[in-house]
Amino acid sequence: MGSFSLMHWVIVLLVVMLLFGGGRISGLMGDVAKGIKSFKKGMADDDDDVTPAKPATRIEGHRVPEQDAPTPSATEEKTKA
Repeated sequence: MGSFSLMHWVIVLLVVMLLFGGGRISGLMGDVAKGIKSFKKGMADDDDDVTPAKPATRIEGHRVPEQDAPTPSATEEKTKA
């Protein structure tokens, strides 16, 4: 009841190849490789999305024309008085 010899592993591999066929196993390995690639790409995309957003810049000295200017609300008038 020791470990399997090289001949045992060869027989097991031959049986597996007969049951599943070579094309099916290579296709399965290709699908596994594609899954690993997409997982790594997804993990890399998550790191790129963490960058903080740039704050909006304030424009000084720009006057709004009177017709487009918003009317002050009641709370703004009370705070100014």
